Amino acid sequence: MIGCLKHVPLCSLGTEKEDVMQEAKVSAAEALAKLKEGNERYLSATTNSGDISTLIRKRTCDEGQSPYAIIVTCSDSRVIPESIFMAGIGELFVIRVAGNVMDKHQLGSVEYAADHLGTRLVVVLGHEHCGAVGAAMGAAPGGYVQSITDEICKAIGDEKDEYRACCLNVERSVTAIQEGLNVKNEEGGLKVCGAYYHIGSGKVDFFD
Repeated sequence: MIGCLKHVPLCSLGTEKEDVMQEAKVSAAEALAKLKEGNERYLSATTNSGDISTLIRKRTCDEGQSPYAIIVTCSDSRVIPESIFMAGIGELFVIRVAGNVMDKHQLGSVEYAADHLGTRLVVVLGHEHCGAVGAAMGAAPGGYVQSITDEICKAIGDEKDEYRACCLNVERSVTAIQEGLNVKNEEGGLKVCGAYYHIGSGKVDFFD
């Protein structure tokens, strides 16, 4: 089991009805299959079929959340995990930051969802035409943005191919999660994988 957050009051991070160290309700393999199936439906969809009804809002308010997957992705407005995977309220625990880089804040968010909500799959989702990766490949942008591009540069080195650079950046974040949370890849445990979203087509390629 990965590191515990027992010292953190649940009310500070979620509903009081969420139990510490919840058992997984959906395995990593089942969650990955759900994401792949949802993305297949997304490719020809015009609207999101995810449940956003009054009933699900009330249920998740009263009973708490139970997301089947954790998605770490970019803040890009074209990258919407709930749409990409045709998910509704309470299904995905989404962590967004430009360039899908990892620091203690993002790791803490993953740890919380894994430990407290029982979620067993983490997907780091990079994407086509990522502005943060592009900035890292170009001149140093300065300002606070540089804290992001500096992290990306550690992943991509002198890589000049946009797709390859994005994949390297995803792989670095996957490794950061695996090492930071001591992921053992045991049966029934936490699984971490990378993926790449093609903005133009809507297709997600999983690195599994």
